[in-house]
Amino acid sequence: MANGTRHLAVVRHAKARAPVAGHPDHERRLAKRGQDDAHALGTWLADQLGRVDRVLTSSAVRAVQTWEAAAEALGQEPPVDVLLELYQSDPGTVLRAIRRVDDETRVLVVVGHEPTQSALVLALAGDDSDPDAVQELEEGYRTGAVALLEVDGPWSALRPQEARLVAFAVPRA
Repeated sequence: MANGTRHLAVVRHAKARAPVAGHPDHERRLAKRGQDDAHALGTWLADQLGRVDRVLTSSAVRAVQTWEAAAEALGQEPPVDVLLELYQSDPGTVLRAIRRVDDETRVLVVVGHEPTQSALVLALAGDDSDPDAVQELEEGYRTGAVALLEVDGPWSALRPQEARLVAFAVPRA
């Protein structure tokens, strides 16, 4: 990791169980495939980043479970902020949450939902982003997908078009 460079991994929660009439969407749990894929996500994060310093996750059960399974594979338990504001949110809300992260955090993971995650990444990705990663992202931000961005400077100063999208993946078990 270059001196001064921070890493931001923007994750869409893994595959959830189908909605059930009368049950709140917020309480939907991961499907078996989602659990397995979230574990693969943790392995991918370990390979790409080595460590994670902090996690922001939506309070939706499926988002929290995605991080729990990923952390198990990562073999690490960084501080996790479970935020209701990241559920049914918009890119501006997520960006404000990122900007509140302390500057000691070098590697940040944000677990949330579509269409917010893809819109956030596309807003942050500057012209020096990897064109293949941008194209893959534009083809679909499937469940369990992760976009990896590099950020120069403090989280509090992060602005649109000021990050570099360096990788996009959909890890599968």
